[in-house]
Amino acid sequence: MARAPRSQRRRFGRGELMQAAEPAAAEPLLGCLESLLRDWRSQGSIAAIWQDWPRLAGSQLAPHCHPLSFHGGLLTVGASQPQWRQALQYSRPQLLAALRSAGHAIRDLRIQQHHAPTRPEQDSEESIWARHPSRIDVHGLATCPQCQSPAPAGEMALWGHCGFCRRQLLASSDTASINSAPAEARANRS
Repeated sequence: MARAPRSQRRRFGRGELMQAAEPAAAEPLLGCLESLLRDWRSQGSIAAIWQDWPRLAGSQLAPHCHPLSFHGGLLTVGASQPQWRQALQYSRPQLLAALRSAGHAIRDLRIQQHHAPTRPEQDSEESIWARHPSRIDVHGLATCPQCQSPAPAGEMALWGHCGFCRRQLLASSDTASINSAPAEARANRS
Protein backbone atom coordinates (compact mmCIF):
# COMPACT_ATOMS: atom_id res chain seq x y z
CA MET A 1 0.00 0.00 0.00
CA ALA A 2 1.32 3.43 -0.98
CA ARG A 3 1.89 6.09 1.58
CA ALA A 4 0.76 9.72 1.20
CA PRO A 5 3.43 12.39 0.97
CA ARG A 6 4.54 14.01 4.22
CA SER A 7 2.85 17.30 3.29
CA GLN A 8 -0.53 15.53 3.37
CA ARG A 9 -0.03 13.69 6.70
CA ARG A 10 -0.40 15.09 10.19
CA ARG A 11 0.31 13.28 13.45
CA PHE A 12 -2.66 12.91 15.72
CA GLY A 13 -2.03 10.97 18.89
CA ARG A 14 -0.66 7.58 17.92
CA GLY A 15 -2.04 7.80 14.37
CA GLU A 16 -2.00 10.07 11.42
CA LEU A 17 -4.64 12.24 9.78
CA MET A 18 -4.78 12.73 6.05
CA GLN A 19 -5.06 16.28 4.78
CA ALA A 20 -6.13 17.43 1.35
CA ALA A 21 -3.32 18.32 -0.97
CA GLU A 22 -2.46 21.98 -1.31
CA PRO A 23 -4.28 23.45 -4.29
CA ALA A 24 -2.11 24.45 -7.19
CA ALA A 25 -1.18 28.10 -7.29
CA ALA A 26 -3.65 30.20 -9.24
CA GLU A 27 -2.44 31.01 -12.71
CA PRO A 28 -3.11 34.51 -14.03
CA LEU A 29 -6.00 34.73 -16.47
CA LEU A 30 -3.77 36.23 -19.13
CA GLY A 31 -1.53 33.15 -18.98
CA CYS A 32 -4.55 30.87 -19.36
CA LEU A 33 -5.79 32.82 -22.37
CA GLU A 34 -2.37 32.80 -24.01
CA SER A 35 -2.15 29.05 -23.49
CA LEU A 36 -5.60 28.60 -24.99
CA LEU A 37 -4.65 30.76 -27.98
CA ARG A 38 -1.43 28.75 -28.50
CA ASP A 39 -3.42 25.49 -28.47
CA TRP A 40 -6.03 26.97 -30.81
CA ARG A 41 -3.32 27.92 -33.32
CA SER A 42 -1.41 24.64 -33.11
CA GLN A 43 -4.57 22.53 -33.55
CA GLY A 44 -5.28 24.08 -36.95
CA SER A 45 -8.19 26.43 -36.44
CA ILE A 46 -9.11 28.56 -39.46
CA ALA A 47 -10.60 31.08 -37.03
CA ALA A 48 -7.18 31.60 -35.46
CA ILE A 49 -5.72 32.22 -38.92
CA TRP A 50 -8.52 34.67 -39.70
CA GLN A 51 -7.78 36.49 -36.46
CA ASP A 52 -4.07 36.80 -37.23
CA TRP A 53 -4.46 37.35 -40.99
CA PRO A 54 -4.26 41.18 -41.15
CA ARG A 55 -1.06 41.17 -39.10
CA LEU A 56 0.55 38.23 -40.94
CA ALA A 57 -0.40 39.10 -44.53
CA GLY A 58 0.25 42.79 -44.16
CA SER A 59 -1.84 45.85 -44.76
CA GLN A 60 -1.55 45.63 -48.56
CA LEU A 61 -2.41 41.94 -49.09
CA ALA A 62 -4.89 41.31 -46.27
CA PRO A 63 -7.86 43.25 -47.73
CA HIS A 64 -7.55 41.47 -51.10
CA CYS A 65 -6.61 37.92 -50.04
CA HIS A 66 -8.42 35.77 -47.48
CA PRO A 67 -7.94 32.30 -45.96
CA LEU A 68 -10.62 30.02 -47.41
CA SER A 69 -9.97 26.62 -45.83
CA PHE A 70 -7.49 24.81 -43.65
CA HIS A 71 -7.37 21.00 -43.70
CA GLY A 72 -4.51 18.66 -42.88
CA GLY A 73 -1.97 21.45 -42.65
CA LEU A 74 -2.87 22.82 -46.11
CA LEU A 75 -4.07 26.42 -46.05
CA THR A 76 -5.99 27.60 -49.11
CA VAL A 77 -5.90 31.35 -49.67
CA GLY A 78 -8.14 33.09 -52.18
CA ALA A 79 -7.13 36.25 -54.02
CA SER A 80 -9.77 38.64 -55.33
CA GLN A 81 -7.91 39.63 -58.52
CA PRO A 82 -5.14 38.06 -60.66
CA GLN A 83 -2.62 40.72 -59.64
CA TRP A 84 -3.24 39.94 -55.95
CA ARG A 85 -2.84 36.23 -56.68
CA GLN A 86 0.52 37.00 -58.28
CA ALA A 87 1.53 39.15 -55.30
CA LEU A 88 0.64 36.23 -53.02
CA GLN A 89 2.73 33.87 -55.15
CA TYR A 90 5.74 36.18 -54.82
CA SER A 91 5.33 36.59 -51.06
CA ARG A 92 4.45 32.90 -50.46
CA PRO A 93 7.70 31.97 -48.61
CA GLN A 94 7.46 35.02 -46.31
CA LEU A 95 3.77 34.34 -45.63
CA LEU A 96 4.45 30.68 -44.81
CA ALA A 97 7.26 31.70 -42.45
CA ALA A 98 5.07 34.32 -40.76
CA LEU A 99 2.23 31.81 -40.29
CA ARG A 100 4.56 29.18 -38.85
CA SER A 101 6.30 31.66 -36.53
CA ALA A 102 2.87 32.75 -35.23
CA GLY A 103 2.31 29.15 -34.11
CA HIS A 104 0.00 27.92 -36.87
CA ALA A 105 0.58 24.30 -37.89
CA ILE A 106 0.82 25.01 -41.64
CA ARG A 107 2.44 22.40 -43.86
CA ASP A 108 1.78 24.06 -47.22
CA LEU A 109 0.01 27.01 -48.80
CA ARG A 110 -2.25 26.86 -51.86
CA ILE A 111 -3.21 30.08 -53.61
CA GLN A 112 -6.22 30.34 -55.88
CA GLN A 113 -8.42 32.91 -57.54
CA HIS A 114 -11.52 33.57 -55.46
CA HIS A 115 -14.25 36.03 -56.24
CA ALA A 116 -16.11 36.66 -53.03
CA PRO A 117 -19.84 36.98 -53.61
CA THR A 118 -20.91 40.57 -53.41
CA ARG A 119 -23.75 41.18 -51.07
CA PRO A 120 -26.38 43.60 -52.22
CA GLU A 121 -26.68 46.64 -50.02
CA GLN A 122 -29.47 45.90 -47.59
CA ASP A 123 -31.87 48.53 -46.43
CA SER A 124 -32.18 49.24 -42.76
CA GLU A 125 -35.21 48.03 -40.87
CA GLU A 126 -36.36 51.62 -40.44
CA SER A 127 -36.28 52.37 -44.17
CA ILE A 128 -38.15 49.16 -45.00
CA TRP A 129 -40.83 49.97 -42.45
CA ALA A 130 -41.05 53.58 -43.69
CA ARG A 131 -42.20 52.44 -47.16
CA HIS A 132 -44.21 49.37 -46.10
CA PRO A 133 -47.56 49.26 -47.95
CA SER A 134 -49.60 48.67 -44.79
CA ARG A 135 -48.57 52.01 -43.20
CA ILE A 136 -51.69 54.16 -43.08
CA ASP A 137 -49.80 57.07 -41.51
CA VAL A 138 -47.64 57.25 -44.66
CA HIS A 139 -49.99 56.11 -47.45
CA GLY A 140 -53.40 56.93 -45.96
CA LEU A 141 -56.63 54.92 -46.10
CA ALA A 142 -58.70 53.77 -49.08
CA THR A 143 -61.61 51.42 -49.65
CA CYS A 144 -60.95 47.95 -50.98
CA PRO A 145 -62.88 47.47 -54.26
CA GLN A 146 -63.44 43.79 -53.49
CA CYS A 147 -64.68 43.76 -49.87
CA GLN A 148 -65.52 47.48 -49.49
CA SER A 149 -63.55 47.66 -46.22
CA PRO A 150 -61.19 50.47 -45.29
CA ALA A 151 -57.60 49.42 -45.94
CA PRO A 152 -54.15 51.02 -46.33
CA ALA A 153 -53.82 52.88 -49.64
CA GLY A 154 -50.34 51.39 -50.07
CA GLU A 155 -51.87 47.91 -50.34
CA MET A 156 -54.39 49.18 -52.93
CA ALA A 157 -51.56 50.68 -55.00
CA LEU A 158 -49.48 47.52 -54.76
CA TRP A 159 -52.11 44.78 -55.23
CA GLY A 160 -55.31 46.54 -56.25
CA HIS A 161 -57.12 45.35 -53.11
CA CYS A 162 -56.51 44.96 -49.36
CA GLY A 163 -54.16 42.44 -47.77
CA PHE A 164 -57.02 40.18 -46.62
CA CYS A 165 -58.44 39.93 -50.15
CA ARG A 166 -54.91 39.40 -51.48
CA ARG A 167 -54.47 36.47 -49.11
CA GLN A 168 -57.78 34.93 -50.19
CA LEU A 169 -56.85 35.37 -53.85
CA LEU A 170 -53.45 33.73 -53.33
CA ALA A 171 -55.00 30.84 -51.39
CA SER A 172 -57.60 30.22 -54.09
CA SER A 173 -55.01 30.47 -56.90
CA ASP A 174 -52.73 28.01 -55.07
CA THR A 175 -55.61 25.55 -54.73
CA ALA A 176 -56.63 26.07 -58.35
CA SER A 177 -53.08 25.51 -59.57
CA ILE A 178 -52.78 22.37 -57.43
CA ASN A 179 -56.10 21.02 -58.75
CA SER A 180 -55.32 21.93 -62.37
CA ALA A 181 -51.82 20.43 -62.33
CA PRO A 182 -52.93 16.76 -62.52
CA ALA A 183 -55.38 17.56 -65.35
CA GLU A 184 -52.64 19.35 -67.31
CA ALA A 185 -50.26 16.45 -66.72
CA ARG A 186 -52.86 13.98 -68.05
CA ALA A 187 -53.47 16.18 -71.12
CA ASN A 188 -49.73 16.39 -71.80
CA ARG A 189 -49.34 12.60 -71.63
CA SER A 190 -51.88 11.91 -74.37
